[in-house]
Amino acid sequence: MSTATAPVQPPVQPGSSAASRLVRHLATARETGILVALLLVIVAATVANPNFLFSSDGFRDLLLTPSLLLLVAVGSAVVIITRNVDLSVGSIVGLSAYLTGRLFIDVPGIPIIGVFVGGVLLGGLLGAINGALVAFARVPALVITLGTMYIYRGINVAWTGSDRINASDLPRDFRGLGTDQLIGIPILTIIALVVLVIAAWYLRNMRGGREFYAIGSDPAAAHLYGLKVNRRIITAFVVSGALSGLAGVLYAARYGTVSSAAGFGWELQAIGAAVIGGVAISGGVGTVWGAAIGAFLLLTINRALPILGIDDFWQRAVVGALILGAIVLDRVLAVRQHRRLIAQRFSEQGEGAR
Repeated sequence: MSTATAPVQPPVQPGSSAASRLVRHLATARETGILVALLLVIVAATVANPNFLFSSDGFRDLLLTPSLLLLVAVGSAVVIITRNVDLSVGSIVGLSAYLTGRLFIDVPGIPIIGVFVGGVLLGGLLGAINGALVAFARVPALVITLGTMYIYRGINVAWTGSDRINASDLPRDFRGLGTDQLIGIPILTIIALVVLVIAAWYLRNMRGGREFYAIGSDPAAAHLYGLKVNRRIITAFVVSGALSGLAGVLYAARYGTVSSAAGFGWELQAIGAAVIGGVAISGGVGTVWGAAIGAFLLLTINRALPILGIDDFWQRAVVGALILGAIVLDRVLAVRQHRRLIAQRFSEQGEGAR
């Protein structure tokens, strides 16, 4: 069973330093190309309009705007790594955002941490429903989560009705989480980066994280190996739902106003960010770092292209081209790695026959 998540690394040469190995790894990492593309977009937009970056609001928006999508994209990446997909994340964001406002209205004096716990628990519960249906009903996740996407959105619309949450309904300290800064960095961005670091560390260093990759690489082999595949799949969906719930709480803090349209369309943006960031839609390959960079790239492009004088049609076309390019690149890299492994196997067999 193959659990590789990156191209096969060349053997370490005697005398090579850790610094040179690090540079070589960064140069060949799939996330590096996405990061370079992000920097080029920022440079081009800044040349066209220096206020895009060199103003207090421009720099703040550059960090702040993608932070919510980053959280949802990280959860989506975890699910995609297991060779599944979650189309319900946008609906979960909307439900959690409206729950946040209702808690402040209906439970006067509720601590802010209690609202966060409520939003995350709601998201995790809805994610667990998705995971259980996928794991035990043996129905493709695309079909299951397409259904729950509409169900969750329908519940949100029925619950919200024509009502909406206004900024005046939310405590000032809570709204400050979406607008205030710490050492020049938005608090919301700091929260998103902390979640990103924890998720990346878990996937890279913990057995459960490595099992996500093993399941995505070859689910049948993972079953034969004795991995708890169903448990891991449910866990992946719970993580995705919980992060979407967290994003919903922070959505209320960021925008103040919450209606039944909150989170609409975010599922496609989150999946697009993960795929653009190098998370293979076929599973088993990619990192949450790439998904995070993909989220920044997507929303930075949306801000930058109007500044460059590119109309709406071409803005959407650029995003579509990025997604198609990422999928083609995944396929090319997979074929190259497969050929490399076959060549290595024949070479080892030839040496063994001597």
